[in-house]
Amino acid sequence: MSKPAVTYTLVHEDKHTGARAGILHTPHGDVLTPVFMPVGTCATVKTLTPHELRELGAQIILANTYHLYLRPGDDLVAEAGGLHSFMNWDGPILTDSGGFQVFSLAGLRKINEEGVVFSSHIDGSRHLFTPESVMKVEGNLGADIAMCFDECSPYPAEPARIAQAMYRTHAWAERCKHAHNRENQSLFGIVQGGMVRTLREQSAKTLAAMDFPGYGIGGLSVGEPKPLMYEMLDYTTPLLPQHKARYLMGVGSPDCLVEGVLRGVDMFDCVLPTRIARNGTVMTPDGKLVIRNAEYARDFRPLQEGCTCYACRNFSRAYIRHLIKCGEVLGIRLTTMHNIHFLCHLMADMREAILNDCFAEFRREFWSKYVIEPTPPDLI
Repeated sequence: MSKPAVTYTLVHEDKHTGARAGILHTPHGDVLTPVFMPVGTCATVKTLTPHELRELGAQIILANTYHLYLRPGDDLVAEAGGLHSFMNWDGPILTDSGGFQVFSLAGLRKINEEGVVFSSHIDGSRHLFTPESVMKVEGNLGADIAMCFDECSPYPAEPARIAQAMYRTHAWAERCKHAHNRENQSLFGIVQGGMVRTLREQSAKTLAAMDFPGYGIGGLSVGEPKPLMYEMLDYTTPLLPQHKARYLMGVGSPDCLVEGVLRGVDMFDCVLPTRIARNGTVMTPDGKLVIRNAEYARDFRPLQEGCTCYACRNFSRAYIRHLIKCGEVLGIRLTTMHNIHFLCHLMADMREAILNDCFAEFRREFWSKYVIEPTPPDLI
């Protein structure tokens, strides 16, 4: 059996918490984990150039299969030489399968064992996604990591509905694995099971037995309370292979990143930092700062004291607020830069704490400042 295109090396586990530091080896370079992946839905992280992403600390980015299939089309991307060439990003890329987007269409799609028939949100045209067709699309896109086509059950949902989606996810994972044939790309499986412990455990064991080179943990951060998400992670991550990457899908708030790393997760992605940046909100060690608010009109401090990002080194809260209130694009570029920088450096700081066996102290220090979200019970 040939070696997977993407492999994971576990470098160190914090001896007090079990939090992991590792290296993800890909055809486009190594990624130090734990890592946050900025989301470039349509082959661009909104408002930022690839050069700026590198300067901000981004190591790997995510692109979306559903959106790129619809426009400009995966055949066009393949003709351009794949996503790396098309978007001029020479680092690693992960493509999701489009499953979450398709299932979010609600009334615009119909699911059966074969796949999902859906209507485009752009022009209403009808399309069919199957495990086989999604593997073809992700192969054309040419990312380093492709994700299996899965079914994400809604929250809340009845256990029978969750189980049905889980079994379908397992069957589709087998079909994806059979159909996937791009040698310089690795395929990751996705664990489902909703908020039901027994199903989560069953899904983790079933996917682990399929021997994927990495595993996504799906169906979380879909509206459930955060303590419930952490409970599901407590059940799930210990059942996944120790020497393979673990990826918590769709999670990107600072508190969830810290708590996810505590529970053995290596990779994260979310549109949150770029989305809230476009609404005039930035992340800080103390929680969210809504720079649009009038209280910052004459505040000439940087967005975050001590931050080394381009926005904080060069501009004040008052100026950035002025830009955003005037609808100037530079304003949301600066807030986006700051948020990506903040999360990338948060992950780097967590890695350093893990390597020094002081992640528990790092977490306590984080929560002593980050007071917006509820403090976990074990720190009260």
